[in-house]
Amino acid sequence: MGEYRLLKKDECEIKDSFWSYYIDLVRDKVIPYQWEILNDRIEDAEPSHAIDNFRIAAGDIEGHFYGEVFQDSDVSKWLEAVGNILMLSRDEKLEAQADSVIDIIARAQDESGYLDTYFLIEAPEKKWTNILECHELYCAGHFIEGAVSYYLATGKKKVFDVAVKLADYLYEMFGKEEGKLHGYPGHQEIEIALLKLYDVTGNEKYFELAQYFIDTRGTNQFFEEEFEKRDHVCQWTQAKVEEPNRWYNQFPYSYYNQFHLPVRKQKEAVGHAVRGVYMYTAMADIASRTKEKELFDACKNIWNNIVKKQLYITGGIGATHSGEAFTVAYDLPNDTNYSETCASIGLVFFAQKMLKNEVDRTYGDVMEQALYNTILGGMNYEGNRFFYVNPLEVVPETCLGNTERNHVKPVRQKWFSCACCPPNIARTIASLWQYIYTADEDTAYVHLYIGNESEIQLTGNTLRIRQTTDYPWSGKVVLEINADTEEPMTVALRIPTWSEDKYSICVDGVCQDICAEKNGYVQIKRNWKGNHQITLELKMEPKLVQANRKIHYNGGRAALVCGPVVYCLEEADNGKYLNQILVDAKSDWKVTEGTLGGKSLILEGRGWREQSQTDEESLYHVYHEEREEITITAVPYFLWNNRSDGEMQVWMRVGR
Repeated sequence: MGEYRLLKKDECEIKDSFWSYYIDLVRDKVIPYQWEILNDRIEDAEPSHAIDNFRIAAGDIEGHFYGEVFQDSDVSKWLEAVGNILMLSRDEKLEAQADSVIDIIARAQDESGYLDTYFLIEAPEKKWTNILECHELYCAGHFIEGAVSYYLATGKKKVFDVAVKLADYLYEMFGKEEGKLHGYPGHQEIEIALLKLYDVTGNEKYFELAQYFIDTRGTNQFFEEEFEKRDHVCQWTQAKVEEPNRWYNQFPYSYYNQFHLPVRKQKEAVGHAVRGVYMYTAMADIASRTKEKELFDACKNIWNNIVKKQLYITGGIGATHSGEAFTVAYDLPNDTNYSETCASIGLVFFAQKMLKNEVDRTYGDVMEQALYNTILGGMNYEGNRFFYVNPLEVVPETCLGNTERNHVKPVRQKWFSCACCPPNIARTIASLWQYIYTADEDTAYVHLYIGNESEIQLTGNTLRIRQTTDYPWSGKVVLEINADTEEPMTVALRIPTWSEDKYSICVDGVCQDICAEKNGYVQIKRNWKGNHQITLELKMEPKLVQANRKIHYNGGRAALVCGPVVYCLEEADNGKYLNQILVDAKSDWKVTEGTLGGKSLILEGRGWREQSQTDEESLYHVYHEEREEITITAVPYFLWNNRSDGEMQVWMRVGR
């Protein structure tokens, strides 16, 4: 375990041919659209009422709480997205909007520091009686994250003071001391927030509380005891149940909520996927600070279980709609999977914190796998429609007509009753700069290839990097480098696994014979004083990928990838009944530049379509092999459903 740090905002600014569009989209379209949603001004959209809940709690208007018990978190994530965008450039109008809702939140906060509109409005006497199901700590965590972001962006203390008052209240409520609650969150998140608050304030008690929530998890009977105290009443049904938190999942509740074992004894990812990766993120962050090997080893075991046995090719996780959860190794169905957008975002968080512990290309590989596929796919190109669930195969009529597939939407939605994903996308894209690099005393590690201008501080000296690239459409990356010292420093470049270690590196025009180290990084140590240039060329070409044979759903099928981008077939290009198409395993793929979602690469290859020998009245018929040769068109998965409704398929049947 090394001493690796994340960059500060003033060290890195994104200027990228691909991602700058999405960052601008978040600022100009996504945040304003979500502001209208939170104020219930979008026609025919799922109602939010989230800001009105705060108004009611503040006494500004009369009414009842509406929405999920965690509805507050939608406002908090919107506020964090605003803060993250304002870190890039200030905006008076946007700040005025944020300040208006901050004023309401400050008035809604209880004198004690407590802040949760459901309980403030509807059930003040039931605060902290159902921590497992009621998300009070989850909402607190998202609010603290939003407040920290907004404070760092603007320097305005009002919202930060509310967050500190809330965190201080939580410190008095929870802990190992007698008289405190010896519990921990049902839905993990507060741990991440407390670590961020600790970084800003330096107040050790916030780190102590985050560590307490992690260390205590799975070591006592707190949830069972609170279940008995509330006479077995479930929050979701308001009726007695046999065991807690079984309303919408089929898993033992201790597994579902990841307290089946103390965290250091856990070796596999289980239960609700988002809760899991949020907890693993905090575990990895704490391990990077304490250098505790046992905690890091638990993180590494869980990471390996995810990426080697439970990860979709698109960077999605969580195979089942029953509890939005992990299932078992190699259970990765395509048409009924969940792959919640928030889960892939949490996986990126987890990867980033693992990079604070060690440098290994698997973390960068998975970050870009999730970013360029599931996370981007969770939002349309205009920034006003969203996927909660990210399937790898869609037939619209079966999604709409089968309750087992009803969670899979064939089109992106305006909003959701449980709307965690849209503001999560916004806050993540707005903060993308922090995932590109990490640094230690004398090395800048390049994990993501995103155009940027950076001034990275190494041992008191400054290493300036200007990265330009047409990634993910090209494997060429140019890094212009200069330093303010002649002391040698290292630039370490991740060689993605998808490149199969086929790459070339030139420094100042001279090609280098440098091999990647075991961790997948090429290290270039030089005196960078003056102006220098590294040119990295990764072999980026279309190729068919086969799944492990233990993933039974993909037998006889292949997925098409080019670099970090997964491709899919759409009905718009290939007609209906995509399952009748076979791709030629030996096809040469023609790469053309398209305009779907701005600049994009479209792939065309050879294949066949099976010809049906039955009329539409026959349900079954004798097999008859006949097929016609066709040209198959594949588009980036993250851009599907940006033109029209219809079928979609990632894993294609293979023919010869």
